[in-house]
Amino acid sequence: RSEQERRDAFPAWLHTYNHHRGHTALAGKPPATRVPNLTGQYN
Repeated sequence: RSEQERRDAFPAWLHTYNHHRGHTALAGKPPATRVPNLTGQYN
């Protein structure tokens, strides 16, 4: 309902969108599956 609420909710929404929500263009997989070093654990 407010700009602050939007800001607070955005990180969780973005995580869900990129890591958990399947996308039709990716055969039902989330976008994060296409990034091999997403967590930065590998060099």
